[in-house]
Amino acid sequence: GPAGKVMLMPEEDPTTDYIMVATGTGIAPYRGFVRRLFAEDTPAARAYKGEAWLFLGVANSDALLYDDEFQAAKEKFPDNFRIDYALSREQENKK
Repeated sequence: GPAGKVMLMPEEDPTTDYIMVATGTGIAPYRGFVRRLFAEDTPAARAYKGEAWLFLGVANSDALLYDDEFQAAKEKFPDNFRIDYALSREQENKK
């Protein structure tokens, strides 16, 4: 998982692509990373040209933590941020 600025921030190669996989509360470190790249005014954010792709797994759509922030990043940076969801219990099972 995330280990800090040296590992994550694309300072040496701003075209670096990232694939992030989070389930449930595992989203917190990636939230910070996405905010650093797409919401804050940082040198890494200004230089970033790669694609950051987040896979978020939760049980139901009402458990999509920070979705408003992720949707805002996706809308503002459609070529650089992508998000896909895995919902494990969204459907209703008939008995």
